[in-house]
Amino acid sequence: MSRSRRKRLMGEINVVPYIDVMLVLLVIFMITAPLLTEGVQVDLVKASAKPIESEEQLPFIVTVTKDGELWVNEDDKASTDAELMAKAAAVLKFSSETKFLVRGDHQARYEQVVRAMVSLQQAGVPKVGLVTESPEGS
Repeated sequence: MSRSRRKRLMGEINVVPYIDVMLVLLVIFMITAPLLTEGVQVDLVKASAKPIESEEQLPFIVTVTKDGELWVNEDDKASTDAELMAKAAAVLKFSSETKFLVRGDHQARYEQVVRAMVSLQQAGVPKVGLVTESPEGS
């Protein structure tokens, strides 16, 4: 007696292994995400200055490192003054209300900070602010 009956194929997918893999990946990303946040390390000058009012619009911040490198908003390296001027002019054309700030490391040469400010001025920026850090105990 042979059976002519065939085994029926199952049309469902077992998702349990996929959920396990997803949870492992979630844990890995949760652990590594805080480690990936980088920024330009700048030791700011300490000064007692009135803080600017915070607005919804983000400011355009040029960071001058102690080596004289220029960074725009801590994530985009502008290697030349011409690149900095082009980026500032584009932002200024898009939004004339943007605040332009320069963060200079306290070990950066004065000439490098002034050069960044002059580049912004040549791009058409009407006012440039300097970012400082409040002194301890204030």
